[in-house]
Order: sequence, then structure tokens, then C-alpha cells
Amino acid sequence: MLKRAIPASGEMLPVVGLGTYQSFNVGSGAADRDPLKEVLRQFIAQGGKLVDSSPMYGPSESVVGDLATELGITGQLFMATKVWTSGREAGIRQMEESLRRMKVERMDLMQIHNLLDWKTHLTTLKQWKAAGRIRYIGITHYHSGAYAELERLIKTSDFEFAQFNYSIAEREAEERILPLARDSGVAVIVNRPFAQASLFSRVRGKEVPGWAAEFDCKSWGQFFLKYILSHPAVTCVIPATGKPQHLVDNMMAGIGRLPDAAMRRRMAAFMDNL
Repeated sequence: MLKRAIPASGEMLPVVGLGTYQSFNVGSGAADRDPLKEVLRQFIAQGGKLVDSSPMYGPSESVVGDLATELGITGQLFMATKVWTSGREAGIRQMEESLRRMKVERMDLMQIHNLLDWKTHLTTLKQWKAAGRIRYIGITHYHSGAYAELERLIKTSDFEFAQFNYSIAEREAEERILPLARDSGVAVIVNRPFAQASLFSRVRGKEVPGWAAEFDCKSWGQFFLKYILSHPAVTCVIPATGKPQHLVDNMMAGIGRLPDAAMRRRMAAFMDNL
């Protein structure tokens, strides 16, 4: 598995992580949780590390925490979640609950979800980091309408991570925010890598082009993820899945060759012409 450095520290992260939006929003029964337990088991076996969640995702934080504990892998994961509320005290209560749900004493990455009340939370996050309760501070959003605000905050040097949407279908991040993050030494986590699954709809019934073998691509999922990972500013991409076979396929995107600049243009043109 390819790894990239977190610019703020040099710590290495595997480039394919695991998102939990919707996929880990399940009940407590074995029928719901057993496939997710296998997803996490395979995630570690395939060299994964970063798992991203949020209080916004129903019980996802608890599902991650419970299953990681059952598997004995909590210490092998890079746990990331978010604060998603307004007000200092509400933020503190929510973050305390996230630590409890994910069963960790220290969160690797705490992000301000969708920039909600970011000024208030940033003060708390700096205090928590100084106290050793979190390791890194981040900000997130999920659509290009927030890029101007994200860019402004990236420039402040207050944040070590920025998470936002980027895919072969949503390439706006290539224009300004990805180069800015790279120049500013901010790690990038990419969400919505499949444009909410719309990319798979566009290629349904079509074969992966033969020339994709030039960058060790064997599936559409790998095609889409390798496009993202071939941008040098991207630290980690977090496709969400609750299916072990999809997890294994996604992880293969971080292995082998990646497209060069010319191939990226060919990939984008191919998708644009579908």
C-alpha cells in the first residue's frame, strides 16, 4: 500500500482509508454488524489505517469503536471524527462522547464538520491538542461552494488537515484548493470519491478500458480512486463501504502504478465523453 506523509509531522498514512457515512449507520444485531466487522478486518489486512466518522452519521462512531475493540485493532487504526454542533460547551460534550463511542482516550484527528461554528471549536481544539487529547486538527466540507472559505482557513495555518470532495466527476478542487493545500503543508482527505455513486451509474455495463492496465487498474472503483490518488496533493481518500469485497477492491487502488499527467487527461476525457 502506497503511503504519504502528513506534512505537519512526517507521519506516514496509507493512501486508501475508510469512510463510514451511511455504510456504518446500522443497528446492533449480528446480521448488520458482521459484514462491517469483516470490512474492518480486511481493511487492516490490506494495509489500511485511517477510519473517518462523524456524530452526523448515526451510530457509526459506536459501530467503529465496538467492532475495532472486538477485533483488537483499535491501536492499529488512525481514528478520525468530527465536531458537528454550535457552541463551546455543546462541542466539548459531543467530542467527549465521540471519544467514548470510538473507545479511544486520544483522537488522532478531530475535524470541524462542514465548518460549523469553526471559530468557537478551533479554540477548544487547540486546547485539547495542547493537553494531548487529540493529535491533529482539521476542517471539512463536501461541496465546491465552500472552497473559498476552506481556502481562507487553509491559509491561516491553524489546520493540519482539510477534507473535501474531489473525484473525476467533480474536478473543481484541481483549480485552486488542492494546489493551495500542497503549498501550505496541509494534508488532504478526499470524500465523495465516487460522486455519491453516480460514477458507477455512468459506467454500468461498460468494460474498464484496456489502457487502464498501464496503471495497474482492474476495476471501475480502482479507476476512479487512482485518478484521485494520482494528484500529489492528496494524502488519503476515504471511500465508504459496508461490503468486504468492495473494500478489498478499493484497497487495491493504493497498490501499483498511478496515472501520470497525460494519463489523467485521458481518463478525464474518457469520462467526459460517456
